[in-house]
Amino acid sequence: MPESWVNSAERVGADLHLQLAATGPRRAALARALREAIQDGRLGTGVRLPPYRSLAADLGLARNTVADAYAELVAEGWLTARQGSGTRVAERAVPAKPARLPKKAATASRAPAHNLLQGQPDASSFPRNAWSTSTRRALAAAPNEAFGPGDPRGRIELRTALAHYLARVRGVRTSPERIVICSGFSDALRLLFGGGVLRGALAVEAYGLAFHRALLAAEGVRTVPLGLDDHGTRTEELAGRRAVRAALLTPAHQFPLGGPLAPARRNAAIDWARAGGGVVIEDDYDGELRYDREPVGAVQALDPDHVLYVGSASKSLSTALRLGWMVLPERLVDPVLATKGQRERWTSVVDQLTFADLITSGAYDRHIRQMRQRYRDRRNRLTAVLAERAPHIEVTGIAAGLHAVLRLPPGTEASTVKAASWLGLALDGLAGYRHPDADTPPLDGLVVGYATPPDHAYAAALDALCQILPAMP
Repeated sequence: MPESWVNSAERVGADLHLQLAATGPRRAALARALREAIQDGRLGTGVRLPPYRSLAADLGLARNTVADAYAELVAEGWLTARQGSGTRVAERAVPAKPARLPKKAATASRAPAHNLLQGQPDASSFPRNAWSTSTRRALAAAPNEAFGPGDPRGRIELRTALAHYLARVRGVRTSPERIVICSGFSDALRLLFGGGVLRGALAVEAYGLAFHRALLAAEGVRTVPLGLDDHGTRTEELAGRRAVRAALLTPAHQFPLGGPLAPARRNAAIDWARAGGGVVIEDDYDGELRYDREPVGAVQALDPDHVLYVGSASKSLSTALRLGWMVLPERLVDPVLATKGQRERWTSVVDQLTFADLITSGAYDRHIRQMRQRYRDRRNRLTAVLAERAPHIEVTGIAAGLHAVLRLPPGTEASTVKAASWLGLALDGLAGYRHPDADTPPLDGLVVGYATPPDHAYAAALDALCQILPAMP
């Protein structure tokens, strides 16, 4: 059965993909193909068909053949034809059967009753109106070349906006030429280590995301843990790690324990990188979201040639946006671009242009200020409820970000996490974040994502949290 596309530039109506029998009367073959397209849902109710002259030209048929086929389907009730409205698919008594879902899709896991998982901003807080306004404005202003083959660095509009914004808000020292747009922190790690831009072992914090460790292990990267204490990551330990060529740190707000990196240890990391030609990878995942004081500036400002700064919109806007950026030492720009390569790895141009407009218009600053107030209130409610109902549970770390760590009595974490599961409360214990080779003593605690629940569900989530906490020893 030959396949034919109906795509005349002059016709009005839906694009069609029809299969006409190779033998037999052409009118009957066309009528049968149209019936099948209606029956299987490819032509839905109310869809306008091309004028018979256009369809005849596209299929290489006589005009009368198409006109007769249309007339036959109108008479049978498949189509309707009205003056000025064209020929359309008629309302039908029996709708097309829905596609059968795979068995696995029908058995999707049930959502938790209360969600306090970390790393997820309140989805209802996404600035839909501002994003929509910026999209319209950015598309209207975008040059035609923006929608052709582009620069693997990312759109110049966004890189320029980020260079100014990061300098103003985080103290980052850079130019648009040293910024490369990516789809988030995980993508940045793959670009840096998957393509061999950075080689050798990687020093990481004793507590961090197991997902990142697994991603690095899949790329053949050995991770070496650095100790942690009340002053942050023990960066002085870098001097004794001879195989380490790069160090991954979360200096503004250690993840997940929540403390900032002390000034002396910031300097120690820079001194180590300079002495051996190493690189500090600064994960500034929520640096804008500090609530008790002005955010501490980025470590990158101390030495842009030895610090690789990574940020994203996943905490400030949405995890679904998949939009991040790397501020690179100059010597690493070309190797990263060579690794990035194929355009399939590039972030949507429309999202880049929209985010650039959101920044330059001031809407992003306004959104950040609103989120600071919202999440500050969320954290304050958490600490107030705990002070009243579980005063023996300590909330650790600085007032920042989207999560807090609750320290538990030794030996109680596993049972508390199990109790949370029974109650339908989704949250994490600290054990899953500890590096398996860490020398830092294990800590018992819960990682509570206070930003995740919508406003109407937050009180119930806090009540469930208090129910599962261990009693005072």
